[in-house]
Amino acid sequence: MSVHMSERRDGFRRGGAPLALKPQVYLDERPAERFERYHARARRRGPDWVYDLVRLLVTPFCTIVFRMRALQTRNVPGAGAVILAPNHFSAMDHFFCGMFLRRRVQFMAKSQLFRGVLAWILRNGAAFPVRRGKHDEEAMVTALQILARGGVIVIYPEGGRSRTQQVGRQARRGVGRLALESGAPVIPVAIHGSLRARNWKRLEFPKVTVRYGEPLAYPTVEASDAEQQQAVAQEVLGSVRALYDELNGSRERSAAPAVPAPPPAAH
Repeated sequence: MSVHMSERRDGFRRGGAPLALKPQVYLDERPAERFERYHARARRRGPDWVYDLVRLLVTPFCTIVFRMRALQTRNVPGAGAVILAPNHFSAMDHFFCGMFLRRRVQFMAKSQLFRGVLAWILRNGAAFPVRRGKHDEEAMVTALQILARGGVIVIYPEGGRSRTQQVGRQARRGVGRLALESGAPVIPVAIHGSLRARNWKRLEFPKVTVRYGEPLAYPTVEASDAEQQQAVAQEVLGSVRALYDELNGSRERSAAPAVPAPPPAAH
């Protein structure tokens, strides 16, 4: 059998060996003006009925199919500005992160997603675009305005989906800037199992667990610098990785076959 026939589309070869994923397309050639209405909508008000409808439809599906569970949701404050900082393996992470929270959350999503019907859904869900590969100040301004009015923001510390099938070690400064300039607590979030969640076409539905860590608080800095932002971002990502490793260890221990006890020594 040829190599390409034995490869799987989920980033793994048969037997579990990782494959190189397709290169990400970072640049969106559309002008910044194309996205102004999405920023204006997200700054003006939060998600509307479309958000609730999508959650109503998606939650039973994910609960049954992915056997989802959420741990320590009490760590997410019930009111006031909050930054949720999860790891990112799958497009489903957007849903997984906010599904079991009573509060509505707003996402910073790559601008390439804002097309067609999906753009309408994202707009009414008060998501807003970030133009990756560029210094997109508009995305940061939108996020800070949402936090200023007491909203909940989801931002991935790594800046995008992991290409290594594991939580990385190098963070992007964005989450650090938001934490320092808003004064909002950061909740590190570990999403375990979503690496294979994209395989639904192959009828592969992994068990997904979302765990919310203890809030991380930082002093407010009116105009933070790059070094301060990076230091906070690295700490946040380190907390996410620690939570994920704990979940991963628990999953591996539960999957390990039981070792029979040795027979009693003869007397």
